[in-house]
This record gives sequence, structure tokens and C-alpha cells, in this order.
Amino acid sequence: MAPMADYDPMIPRVARVRKTRREIADVATLEIDAGDFSFAPGQFDMLTVFGVGEAAISVSGDPADPSRLVHTIRAVGAVSRALVDLHVGAPIGLRGPFGRGWPMQEARGRDVIVVAGGLGLAPLRPALYRLFAERENYGRVILLYGARSPQDILYRDELEQWRGRLDAEVEATVDHARGEWRGNVGVVTGLVARAAFDARNALAMLCGPEIMMRFVADALGDRGVAPERIYLSMERNMKCAIGWCGHCQFGPVFICRDGPVFSYARLRGLLATKEL
Repeated sequence: MAPMADYDPMIPRVARVRKTRREIADVATLEIDAGDFSFAPGQFDMLTVFGVGEAAISVSGDPADPSRLVHTIRAVGAVSRALVDLHVGAPIGLRGPFGRGWPMQEARGRDVIVVAGGLGLAPLRPALYRLFAERENYGRVILLYGARSPQDILYRDELEQWRGRLDAEVEATVDHARGEWRGNVGVVTGLVARAAFDARNALAMLCGPEIMMRFVADALGDRGVAPERIYLSMERNMKCAIGWCGHCQFGPVFICRDGPVFSYARLRGLLATKEL
């Protein structure tokens, strides 16, 4: 696919849905046939369902495989519901990739703590692919994942594969459980205290509900991780993707242009302001 400078970023290109997969009741993963599509872990695209609208969706596929453009989407509004319902072969509008991604270069040589809540695992999955593909470049790799219930856990097969690795720590927890669940019960913040890492040389990547990220960031800070090495992915109401429309303004920053990934040091004061 041509680099972003070679086309108008406000005009969608037409691609096709290559494959769909229902992850859980209200979440589906779309694989889009868009040619060679390079992106950095943590970036997002603008996806259009013609006649319905456009939505910002994080890329959730493997950055090492530019032939497969993957997005995992929860049906929460008109556009996302239409995206989830698309069938194989359907046309789809595509703009992107946009935004600043996860600090993979800065993470090299450090212990890396990845903390995801709910659908927040999707924007972090490309970073996990990179961490595992280049495992020798990082210290400890820790994934802490929280979901509402066992039925809401994403990417079950991959989680089991990652849990079976001898060079990573993978823990999952659910807010509420019944039936055959034998894992952790409670908020994901509780897993931070038990994780083994060197706080002086650690970097954390967080994605999930804002309140979850605030509490996890504070828990990591209590362990001694510097705010400058805690990164959050924000997903507030992005419309134009290039900082023109102002819909995603968050204090002095625009989520689409300046993020969606920010250091906690930059956002801590903004997240504590209720009016924002």
C-alpha cells in the first residue's frame, strides 16, 4: 500500500473484507484485503461502512505480516454494528494508518508489563506479537489481562499459547465468575502487585477503560515504575484522524494526532480532571 504522503488522508480507499471471525457475542475480528499495509503497533485506521458512517478502529494484527490487515471491533453503535455484520467480500472504506504507537524501541532491554482490560487487548496485540517475535531484545515480558467474565475473554486460543511460553508471564482475571472458571477473580489492578519485574528498568503499556488505566498506572507507580515509562492508549471520539475537527481534543492534546498512545506523565493531570 502506498505511503500516507502519497494520497489524501481524508479520502477512503476501497478495500474488501477477506475474512470474519466472531470472538465473543458482541465482538468480531475483520481481516481486510488491502494489499501490503505497513503499520506500527498501536496505530489505528478509519473504517467506513458506505451509507452508514466511519469509525476509528485500532489495528489488532501482526505488524510483521503487512498482507493481513486485522481489526477487532465491538458492536456499540451504528457504525461498529455495521462493521461487525459485514460479510466476506463486502467493500469497506479505509483511511490510515494514523497516530503514534507503542514505544517498542524504548522498551528494548527493559522488563515490559502489558496490562489490558476487555477490548483493550486488541490494540495491544500487535505489540505482543512484536515482543514475542523479538523476544531476545527484551527483559521479562508480562501480560496481565482482565475481562468482565470468562465469556468475555478475547483471543482465548492465543492466550493459552502465550500462557504456555516459558519466557513470559501471562495472567488473566475476571470481575465475576461462575461455573467452571478456576482462574483469578477480581480487577486486573490486583495482578500488578504480584507480578515479578524490576521497576527501575520496566516499561508498561496499558489499554482499557480510562478508570482501569488510571488505577493500574497508580499501582505501577506504587511499585516504583516512573510515570514517563507508563504508556496508555486513549480512544476518545476520533472523527477526522488528523487533528482538524477537534472532536477528540483532551485538554491541550488531540488524541488522533498526538496519540493515541501517551505517557502517563503527560496525561496524569488531565485524567484527574473530571470536566475532561
